[in-house]
Amino acid sequence: MSDYLLSGLKVLDVATVIAGPVASMILADFGAEVIKIEPPPEGDMLRKLSFMPNTPDADNNNLWQMDARNKKSISLDLKSEKGMEVLHRLIASCDIYITNQPFPVRQSLKLNYEDVKQLNPRIIYASLSAYGEKGPEMDGKGYDQIAYWARSGLMDLMREDGTTPTQALPGMGDHPTGVALYASIVTALLHREKTGEGSQVHTSLLANGLWSAASIAQGVFAGGDMRGYRQRRLIPLVMSKVYKTRDDRFILINMVRSRKELEIMYDILELPGVMEDARFATPEGRVQYRGVMGKLIQDKLIQKDASEWQKLFAGRVPIYVVAYVEEILQDPQIIANDMVEHPVADDVDTPLIVNHPVNVDRVKKVGHNRAPDLGEHSEEILTSLGYTPEEIRIMRDESVI
Repeated sequence: MSDYLLSGLKVLDVATVIAGPVASMILADFGAEVIKIEPPPEGDMLRKLSFMPNTPDADNNNLWQMDARNKKSISLDLKSEKGMEVLHRLIASCDIYITNQPFPVRQSLKLNYEDVKQLNPRIIYASLSAYGEKGPEMDGKGYDQIAYWARSGLMDLMREDGTTPTQALPGMGDHPTGVALYASIVTALLHREKTGEGSQVHTSLLANGLWSAASIAQGVFAGGDMRGYRQRRLIPLVMSKVYKTRDDRFILINMVRSRKELEIMYDILELPGVMEDARFATPEGRVQYRGVMGKLIQDKLIQKDASEWQKLFAGRVPIYVVAYVEEILQDPQIIANDMVEHPVADDVDTPLIVNHPVNVDRVKKVGHNRAPDLGEHSEEILTSLGYTPEEIRIMRDESVI
């Protein structure tokens, strides 16, 4: 893979499940050699997620194929002396080290940044945590549904008044957090290129959850009135709510702002004279009487199916049917922009794989090759480090690998 942008970079993925491994997967997509360290005998928990009851039933390990593609795997017991010796040799020869081990574990294994940089001063040490690198909760364990979704306030904000908070989708916070970690790593690589210095980079699930809620959270930190905000949300703004249609689908009206767009919308809805009604003639009036206007619109939209309304509004007013995820399988916009792609390797049993959103024109990607079996590359990696066949055999016998 010598003709890719990141060819020649070696990455150690010592992270588990989704967010950290997503960052290394993106690096691998651009040509970096990624070696995934997995604990024997079962490996990364990510290998099991496709078969959990909170994901769609499938006959293939699709989440593993998506987030672990283009990597090599070595199964390595880091609780053993020989396992740590192997890891230290890998650290000495790598460019990037990615970890989401809890801080007490890193401390006990002497795998903090200060320890690792003694083995390789130029290394980029990428640290992912649940709650950040400092503070009273830094040692706390957390997953994206907790740290990103619930702890950040998103879980509460994304619900209607009087309803129970809804749980996040699996990996919903992990995947964008992985992109943030990747961005931090690439920034550090540019710093190293200019200065020759390695560095530690870090992000957290909580920081990314807060960033996702920033349009509201910023108002809180600026001293904004959340009581008034929550009170206004009891009656949603007409142009930022969903409406039910005759076939029990939903239409989102959003960003209809100009007078011309409003006139077109009311004309399609067959609501003549609305703009001349004194209550709705000004933006302030449309906010004050949003409940009345919302009911007028709802009473019209319930009379037709969502697809009929979509055709009537198409190209004229930004109104959209709320999609089912099943429908995006054939979405021409998603296909045309390579948001999903067919694997390049014949031995991948997942027909289409979702792409990460990082795209650079004229910088090509490796393509989707099969994610590794557990320990598939152990012998290859150990041989490259100078271990003999007999030493490798002994490590297998002792369950180090």
